[in-house]
Amino acid sequence: MNEAAMDFHRVTLGLGSNLGDRQANILAALQRLRTRCEITSVSSFYETQPAEGAVGPNFLNVAITLQTSLEQEPFETFLRTTESWVGRSTTQHLQARAIDIDLLAFDAYTHPQIAERAYNLVPLAEIAPDTRDSRTGRTVGELVRERPVNGVRRKGRSFHFATDRQEETPEVRLSLNRVGVSRVRRVVHLEIDGTSRVFNGEFSMVADLAPDKAGVHMSRFAELLEEATLDVLARDRAPARIEAVVEAIAREIVRSQRAVRADVRLRAEFGLERWTPVSGKRGEEMYTLVAIAHADEHGTRRVVGVEAEGMTACPCAQLMVREHSLRELLEAGFTQTDALRALDALPVATHNQRGRGSVLLGVDAARADAVRAEDLVEIVEGSMSSETYDLLKRPDEFFIVNKAHHNPKFVEDVVRGMLARSLDMYGDFGDETFIFASQVNYESIHKHDAFAEAYGTFGELREELRSGRYVTSKTDLARWLGTRPSPVVS
Repeated sequence: MNEAAMDFHRVTLGLGSNLGDRQANILAALQRLRTRCEITSVSSFYETQPAEGAVGPNFLNVAITLQTSLEQEPFETFLRTTESWVGRSTTQHLQARAIDIDLLAFDAYTHPQIAERAYNLVPLAEIAPDTRDSRTGRTVGELVRERPVNGVRRKGRSFHFATDRQEETPEVRLSLNRVGVSRVRRVVHLEIDGTSRVFNGEFSMVADLAPDKAGVHMSRFAELLEEATLDVLARDRAPARIEAVVEAIAREIVRSQRAVRADVRLRAEFGLERWTPVSGKRGEEMYTLVAIAHADEHGTRRVVGVEAEGMTACPCAQLMVREHSLRELLEAGFTQTDALRALDALPVATHNQRGRGSVLLGVDAARADAVRAEDLVEIVEGSMSSETYDLLKRPDEFFIVNKAHHNPKFVEDVVRGMLARSLDMYGDFGDETFIFASQVNYESIHKHDAFAEAYGTFGELREELRSGRYVTSKTDLARWLGTRPSPVVS
């Protein structure tokens, strides 16, 4: 069913536990609830004294708001099964229990005793103060402000220690250029070419480290990742472009870590619908979306791009095979004219390589929406001898091999092709626009791989094309971002 057509109910719950690992029990219940609901907010943890006559230690309580397509009766059944799943084994009043889930509000319905239950009232006032008690007509925010609430204490989610080794002076007072974390994997919601998609993303986050500071707070990077992502999504009220996410994280690293500068990279795999060239078989080909952001005291800069695979046919080997074939044809009695006509008509053999190309663009915010991932993929694939596909029928195989051998490319040709195609596609972009292009060919007859890259501003490339003179001091990625001489892209 189309989610947009569903009627979602707005629900508020109170969760409590006073048996076993209380926090773990609540978190397990939240995970179970997420299988059928979308949780929209969670309060802080509150420690509450048990009611008079109750058995067991203090309760740990939270309030949550969520959306569900379930009607109230099946939803309440789902709550009871969730309690059993977490480990609740008793329904006796005032007995200790691993989990207790109270339905506080379901659309217009509110629990008749909510005003008397401080352990529900206080957490709920934190996340939904405008929830109205149907019996008194007052909001929970008003109820908490108007009457004393005893026996409910907000509890920190973690231990806090005065020791902070990272802020101490190191034995060797030298600065470090790049300190942080890599290969941090997260599920991220991003907007790609106007479409919301879910990705398995991989982040790298680094910052400068001053000579008088022993280390950075590594765990803080993961927290920043969650906070910045939520901040971007909350601000835009829609999945964000990948550049906006990394930019927000880089800016926050500079602020919270007191770093001179910070760099953040995100790689996310995404699919595009493709049809094979002859048989017309539909498939989804995978590509990699890349975004890099740099932040310092002067502001932020970012680039966005893609990585895509294709194939190349070697021009050098092909020319040697052609020259040899010409001699063989002449020795076999063909005339020079007929031999050349035959060689021009037929694809000449050569060795092939599978290649991986990438292109990154740095543009101002006003131009960001004009840069589409699918267009960048076509720039990369179109610069190689041929695109490739996961699924190929025999006619498709012939088409690709024939196409590649009629379109031989050195690794250098591919990179130059990416630059030229980008200048054409984004011809209305200003001279300050930055581009980085690279290609790796995984050689088939050599033990090594072939590699080429190029970079510069559109203005520098246009000047080189116009004048025919070698512009030797083109802007590289690190310089354009405003970071150190060492490049961010490997």
